[in-house]
Amino acid sequence: MHSNSRRGFLRHVSMGAGILGASSVLAAEKPIQGFDETETAVQENAVWQPVSDRKIRVGIVGYGVCRFGAAFGYQDHPNVEVVAVSDLFPDRCAALAKACRCEKTYPSLEELVKDDNIEAVYVATDAPSHFKHCMEVLKHGKHVVCAVPSVFGSVEDADALYEMVKSSGLTYQLNETSAFKDDCFAMRKAFEGGHLGRLVYSEGEYYHYFGTPLDAYKEWRTGLPPQWYPTHSNAYHTCVTGESFTEVSCMGLPSVVDHLKPENNVFKNPFGTEVALFRTSGGGMSRMTVSWDTPGFGGEMGRVRGDKGSMTGTTFQGLTELDGSTLKKAPLPPGMGAGGHGGSHGYLTEEFIRALLEERQPLVDISWGLNMTVAGIVAHESALKDGETLKIPQYVPV
Repeated sequence: MHSNSRRGFLRHVSMGAGILGASSVLAAEKPIQGFDETETAVQENAVWQPVSDRKIRVGIVGYGVCRFGAAFGYQDHPNVEVVAVSDLFPDRCAALAKACRCEKTYPSLEELVKDDNIEAVYVATDAPSHFKHCMEVLKHGKHVVCAVPSVFGSVEDADALYEMVKSSGLTYQLNETSAFKDDCFAMRKAFEGGHLGRLVYSEGEYYHYFGTPLDAYKEWRTGLPPQWYPTHSNAYHTCVTGESFTEVSCMGLPSVVDHLKPENNVFKNPFGTEVALFRTSGGGMSRMTVSWDTPGFGGEMGRVRGDKGSMTGTTFQGLTELDGSTLKKAPLPPGMGAGGHGGSHGYLTEEFIRALLEERQPLVDISWGLNMTVAGIVAHESALKDGETLKIPQYVPV
């Protein structure tokens, strides 16, 4: 199953359920970091081109504090029919149905996946449930798109999910938002065009300050090991090059925030910040940081350096001339917004639906999803061992 081989050239192409208060109260609050809708760089004078008039019949599960179930615009895509929705809490389930303009509801994912009319399921539930929920969807013969991370702290679960996707022949996409943020998207296009050359070094950072606990189903966010939620930062290498991380040395910093200290979280995790130094499958190095307890600038950001050029944000400097218009995204379908997390939500939905219609793998498929997720799991293990260098399992495209 594991191999060091990687895909040759790139293919073209959450948080989950929490305890939800009254909708009017949430609407009045400041948006959770990264969830506010933002502008995105789109090709001028370009027009969205449909590839089919077929509608993919989708089920959506999860409408917690992040309200991800409706945030990615499935209800607005012209090639989607939202058949049914579900949430464990009846009030949230009703709110999700209203937001998605859908009449049919189910009390749980386990019931929804029995609906033979559904072709694909969007899993927007709590992170600890992603593995079991995706497995349940796949067992019922349906394609699946999942909020990050792919699995929650378990390499064994990653292996099992990989084998399920491989044996089923079904499509899996991880909704890694950094992949379609303007900067990471531009870096990928520059890499595809040969302007960066071989990537020698990359950096990715995900800063989300939790000075006070953020609501979560069964408090799964409180004290979460930072590198168990690594894909927003790791995307600044894997979603640029398609490469994986082969080994890691990671250092952790004890948290100064009371609710993040080990005696106050179920994970007994001592770290509020973890900084990982990775070796990459392409022969380069990456430094990837995740932090919960450092106030100030937040969000996801990265930088890349190759042997032909480098990029910070969407700015390129190197040995070749680069037309900046080639680094912009294609337009979305009319009436569909780019959404939050740097205008990435709508593009992830467009990619998943287009992949199904074109009968191909999506950009952030099972191999990319697990290579980003499992690298963080091993990085946390390294941090607990005071930075010991550890090998990382590899997942190849199916």
